[in-house]
Amino acid sequence: MDDKVLAVILKHSSPNSLLIIDHDKKLQEKTCPFDVCVLKDVGNFNKNDIVLVTSVRVTRELITVFIISGKPYYYYHFDII
Repeated sequence: MDDKVLAVILKHSSPNSLLIIDHDKKLQEKTCPFDVCVLKDVGNFNKNDIVLVTSVRVTRELITVFIISGKPYYYYHFDII
């Protein structure tokens, strides 16, 4: 990805919140910290553990990363509660 494009995307994102579409198809903002449920064993977490996301980041490839207990994890390992 071009650095200029990435800079524009990051300019409009926040490490303190995440925009999601809920079950009613409404746009919601989840503000950190927020809880997530672990979908499968990852790192030190076991399936169905409830953990706290303290920050949200985006990789160079535009993959959302949750910061949990100071460590980065890809979003797809979790279900937002």
